[in-house]
Amino acid sequence: MSVQAPSEIEIRLRALLERQRSAFLAAGPPSLKQRRGDLMRLKGALLAHREDFVAAINADFGHRSRQETSLLELSPVIEGIKYLHRNLALWMRPERRKVSFHFFPGSTRVLYQPLGVVGVISPWNYPVALALMPLATALAAGNRVMIKPSEITPATSALMSAVLGEIFSLDQAAVATGEADVGMAFAALPFDHLVFTGSTPVGRSVMRAASDNLVPVTLELGGKSPVIVERGSCLKTTARRIAYGKLANGGQTCIAPDYVLAAAQEINDFVAAYAAEVEKLYPDIAANPDYTSIINDHHYARLVGLLDDARAKGARVIEIGAAPKEGERTNARTLAPAIVLGATDGMNVMKEEIFGPILPVIPYARLEEAVAYVNARPRPLALYFFGPDGPGRRMVLARTTSGGVSINETILHYAQDDIPFGGVGASGMGAYHGHEGFKTLSHSRGVFEQAKVNLTDVVRPPFGKLFERLVDFLLR
Repeated sequence: MSVQAPSEIEIRLRALLERQRSAFLAAGPPSLKQRRGDLMRLKGALLAHREDFVAAINADFGHRSRQETSLLELSPVIEGIKYLHRNLALWMRPERRKVSFHFFPGSTRVLYQPLGVVGVISPWNYPVALALMPLATALAAGNRVMIKPSEITPATSALMSAVLGEIFSLDQAAVATGEADVGMAFAALPFDHLVFTGSTPVGRSVMRAASDNLVPVTLELGGKSPVIVERGSCLKTTARRIAYGKLANGGQTCIAPDYVLAAAQEINDFVAAYAAEVEKLYPDIAANPDYTSIINDHHYARLVGLLDDARAKGARVIEIGAAPKEGERTNARTLAPAIVLGATDGMNVMKEEIFGPILPVIPYARLEEAVAYVNARPRPLALYFFGPDGPGRRMVLARTTSGGVSINETILHYAQDDIPFGGVGASGMGAYHGHEGFKTLSHSRGVFEQAKVNLTDVVRPPFGKLFERLVDFLLR
C-alpha cells in the first residue's frame, strides 16, 4: 500500500507548526508580564492600523461603512483585550480545591498551563474580530498561534498577516493565507487545540480532519437562530431591535436572527412595524452608506435564489426599499431587506441558514407551539426572546437549548466579555470568550500534594487490624 507524499503546502505548514512548538518548549510558559505585553501590542497595532483595516474590509465586501467596521469588528476585539488584560493575573493563579477527609492533611490545586500551539480557522463575515479574538484569548493563555483566514477576504487577510508580522515573530503568531486546499491542510495539522468559526458543513469536515490527530476542537458554527416574540410585546421596540440585529453587516452574521415566531393575531402589526423600523434605520437602501453589500456574487445569487424558491412555492415576499440600479452605487451587490410570509419547511429559506437580509415570519397560536417549533430543529447558535419577565419567558429559557440568549435584544450577548460564547449540537461545541475561553485554551492540571504525616500511610500493605478498623469506619 503506497503512502501519498505530503504536498508543498503540507510541508510548509508542518514546518511552521514545528517551529512554533519548538519555540514554545524552549521558552516555557510566558509570564504574566509577557502575556500582558503581547495583548497590549495587539491592541496598539489594531488602533494604529484602524483605517487600514476599514479600507481592506470595505474593499473585500465591495461596501461596508467605516462606522460598522469600527463597531462590529474593532471594538469587540479592543474591549476583549482589555478584559483579558484586567483579569489575567487572577486566572493564572493556582486554584485551590478541596481535599477529601480521607486524604487529610494533603492539599489539591489546579494549575492552568498553556496548551502549546493553537490553530485558528476564521471566516469571512467578520474577518478581523473572528480571527483576532481567538488570537488574543490564546495569547492570554500563553500559547503560540497559527491563523488561517478566509480566502474570500484576501485584502483583509494580507493586511492581518502584515500587521501581526510587525509585532510578533513567526515563532509566536503566524498567518497562513491561501485557498480551500490550504484550509484543509491546516485543519489536518497536529495542533494542541483548533478553533474553527464557520458553517456547519465545513465544521464537520474540519472536525474529521482534526480527529486523525486527536486534536480537541472548539467549533463556532451557525444555524437558524430564532426570535420568539411573546404576544403583547411592544412591537415598535421589538421590531427595531430585530431589524438592527438582522441587518447589521447586511445580515451576514452567524448569530443574526434567522426567522421570527410571532403570535398569529399580531403578524400583520409586526410586519408593518418591522418595515417601518427598517426604513428608519436604512432610508434609501439603494444608496445608503451604512448598509453593507453582500460579500460576493456567489452569495448574492444564493440569497436571490432563496427568495425565488420561496415565491415559486407560494410564499409572499415583501421587499423593503430597492436594490441599486446600474450606476447608482459602485457595488451593486446590495440586496433589499425582505420579509417572507407563508414560509414552509419545504422552502430552502427554511432549510438553510440565511446569512443575509431575509426574514421569514412564522405565526404561532400558543407560546408552547413556538417552543415546540424551535425544539423540532437543530439547536441554534443563538435564541432571542421578546416579552416581559413572566411565565412565558421562564418557559422559553427552561425548555429550549441554544448557544446563547439575548432577552429583549438581539446579538448583543456576543459583546458581553464575562459570559461564554459558543454553540451546542449542530451549532458548535466549546466556548472561547471570557474566563471560559482562557480555560478552553489552557490545560487544567490537577495537582495533589501529600503531607509528611497523613492517613494514607496506614492503608498500604501489609494490611493489619488498624487498616480493618479504619476501612470499617470510612465505609460507615
